[in-house]
Amino acid sequence: MYAGAVVLLAALAAAGAGALVLAAIGKSPWATYAVILTGPLQDLFGATEILVRAVPLILVALGIAISFRSGILNIGAEGQLMVGVLAATAVALALPGLPRPALLPLCLAAGAASGALWGGIAGVLRAWLGVNEILSTVMLNYIAAQLYTFLLRGPMIDPDELMTGSGTPQSVRLPRSAWLDRLVPGTRLHAGLLLALALAACVWLLLWRTTLGYRMRAAGAGSKAARYAGIRVERSLLVAMLFAGGFAGLAGAVEVLGVHHRAIEGISSGYGFAGIVVALFGGLHPAGIVPAAVFFGLLLVGADMTQRSAGVPANMILVLQGVIILAIVSARMALRDAYAQERAARLVRRLFPARGATPARAAPGDPAP
Repeated sequence: MYAGAVVLLAALAAAGAGALVLAAIGKSPWATYAVILTGPLQDLFGATEILVRAVPLILVALGIAISFRSGILNIGAEGQLMVGVLAATAVALALPGLPRPALLPLCLAAGAASGALWGGIAGVLRAWLGVNEILSTVMLNYIAAQLYTFLLRGPMIDPDELMTGSGTPQSVRLPRSAWLDRLVPGTRLHAGLLLALALAACVWLLLWRTTLGYRMRAAGAGSKAARYAGIRVERSLLVAMLFAGGFAGLAGAVEVLGVHHRAIEGISSGYGFAGIVVALFGGLHPAGIVPAAVFFGLLLVGADMTQRSAGVPANMILVLQGVIILAIVSARMALRDAYAQERAARLVRRLFPARGATPARAAPGDPAP
């Protein structure tokens, strides 16, 4: 309850700061926040769009949680997601004649495997060569982005785009046998949501109910102590990155098979980076990640609606989201720091002394008041 109150106060403070910024540019803070938080819930399509946005965030954040719990910081989910899109698209286009029960799982497996391999590169570099994983994963993001652009503008571009002269960088439309089923007719909500929820339960079982998960968490809590206990830390780091990359690659495959049905530019929509914040926001636990992803889905859909209905620039909405997210994540991190909590408690006691409290007795030799 105390932690929830602190996070709520941080969110209110951030919202207040955002309101001052909106007022400074001549926009109504109340109208803007009302559109962001309630606009997507006005109809069925808007409500389901929240879940559509939440699906890739859940998958990416689950992988981030595994890697962070294991002591390796995976910043490369964006690149891993892109190679997952490419692999799933390539398999679907290369094997259009396969029956649906074989083609769909094969596409999903290809996306997850490609992401795992991409993440495994950083895992090997970190575990056995000591290369900083933040630098390696960021560099791998750039390589994946350039590879994605090259393939979409070259070997994988739709031939019709070249014939018409438009040159739009997108692949051929995938066969229907590779599409994920829609859960609600007339909306874009697809079966990837069920897959994401099932995998959230699997991640909880993996991390808290298996020996492998215990070893990974032990390696993340203290590598030296884990080695002393006989845990092979290097192998745990590699396995964690394989899982993290696999989840991000699967998120890319689900996005192309469930929503767009072809590889297009900008398909990631920043899910690889937003998934990191969702994982931290959710406390690196599946039970927190799922509602956090839904909340972020609400913010994303609400931001789009705000730009259209309230006339607030999209960049300003991103700033507001960043301020709120920064405040909440900072509050959650501070709650884990016992030293920071003790200092905050001292400050509160100094500013608001309790009534009737007996002042401390002066020590011998102290100057008289």
